[in-house]
Amino acid sequence: MKKTDSLKEIIIKKKERILLAKQNLPEEQIKAQIEALPLTRPFIEAINKPKSITLIAEIKKQSPSAGVLKENFDPVEIAKSYQQAGAQAISVLTEEDFFAGSPLFLNQIKAQVGLPLLRKDFILEPYQVYESRLCGADAILLIADILSKDALSELIALADTLGMDCLVEGHDEKEIKKILSLKVAPTETTAAQVPLKPGAKAKARKSVEFILGINNRDLHTLETDLKTTERLYPLVPKDRTVVVESGIKSYQDLLFLKILGVNAVLVGESILKSGDPQTAIQDLMGW
Repeated sequence: MKKTDSLKEIIIKKKERILLAKQNLPEEQIKAQIEALPLTRPFIEAINKPKSITLIAEIKKQSPSAGVLKENFDPVEIAKSYQQAGAQAISVLTEEDFFAGSPLFLNQIKAQVGLPLLRKDFILEPYQVYESRLCGADAILLIADILSKDALSELIALADTLGMDCLVEGHDEKEIKKILSLKVAPTETTAAQVPLKPGAKAKARKSVEFILGINNRDLHTLETDLKTTERLYPLVPKDRTVVVESGIKSYQDLLFLKILGVNAVLVGESILKSGDPQTAIQDLMGW
């Protein structure tokens, strides 16, 4: 019996969703609305803390691998509890068909919580990048497995012009090497969009900075293995910002990643399943 390719199924549905979204709200209308938005919150800066490992706490109702994680699902209340527990940023799963998410969650959370927000979804084309900015994302996830090198470069550059950071994730050696080979030049319009600290001056940049993600989950089979990080992390230069995703369940897991030198972890399932996000975060992070 042939195994189901979960990623393939998700992408088919996502393409249908994009077509519907374009009919409901054309790209030109989104661009016009973006112009009036306030500046984004700096995501990379929030998760880069010297000599410590930071937390991107994830909000999702369900997943194909774990089923329903939280019955009484209120994304805003969950986000508030994450902020109170000390998370440095929040990941919001917005995919509708397999994760019961919505892009609308982003603006709802942003109105109530001060942390930077990552839109975690299956982003395939520029329309979704503009949509992410309109919905309140400060950063977006890009998946190396489903995007060509040229597409990754295009989407990173576009996100940068809109003031958003990117987390670009890979699961195997080939994908990590693809990500590391990316050199994305900033566009001339970027400087006006990227928020600066009071009194700071814009610096000339040779390339756009983005976060490298190592995902311990195989998106095709949905199987998780922490040894993925152990195998792939040595390939990454020490000066890169690295986030590890999936399969992180205990303080022992976190210590292992901290010793490796990982900058941040992205954790959702183990926190949401606990029933008490604040205690779960404190136990996981050792705070």
